[in-house]
Amino acid sequence: MAIELEPSWLEVLKDEFGKDYMIKLKQFLKQEKETGQVVYPKNGNIFNAFNTTHFDDVKVVILGQDPYHGANQAHGLSFSVQKGIATPRSLINIYKELQTDIPDFKIPAHGNLEEWAKQGVLLLNATLTVRAGSPGSHQKRGWEEFTDEVIKTISDKKEGIVFILWGAFAQSKAVLIDEKKHFILRSAHPSPFSAERGFFGSKPFSKTNEILEKEGKKTIDWQI
Repeated sequence: MAIELEPSWLEVLKDEFGKDYMIKLKQFLKQEKETGQVVYPKNGNIFNAFNTTHFDDVKVVILGQDPYHGANQAHGLSFSVQKGIATPRSLINIYKELQTDIPDFKIPAHGNLEEWAKQGVLLLNATLTVRAGSPGSHQKRGWEEFTDEVIKTISDKKEGIVFILWGAFAQSKAVLIDEKKHFILRSAHPSPFSAERGFFGSKPFSKTNEILEKEGKKTIDWQI
């Protein structure tokens, strides 16, 4: 695993890469490759969330759990897929909520969320890699320790960040966030199994923009 991290992130996270958990994680990923396992996303996209949304630019964090495990889906941004790939069901539900939450939002023909990332929305998965066809296969290998540190670093070093936590797993990370300095929007997950139980109607996108406006920050154009 080659680590190619944007300089502003490298500055605040550099101490992590020499820690035991990260050394073990690199060894695990090397072993996966040597035993012929297909791992997503591709090496160059593992840190895509950081390289697209620089530390200095983060305004919003949307936390996911695992990369997509299907061919050519994952590209390092939570909930996002590459153009030309069918839009996953959770993202379809996100688009449906956007349609009712944001005036004139039109559902795009693809699921690539890079335009959000470029505006300061960090699309962070708790686990940054996965074995093809095997959801959760790279959990508890060290990634969560790294991404927990990312969340804590954002909380400690920045102010007025909007954290969007969908579902129980994402909401378990709230303990890492200083709610006196930041804003947390909680709701059910957009998955087809839970979207009807509190995701639909939660209006996270307009609420985020209301907060950003009050904080004197540029709002997010959610239209892709």
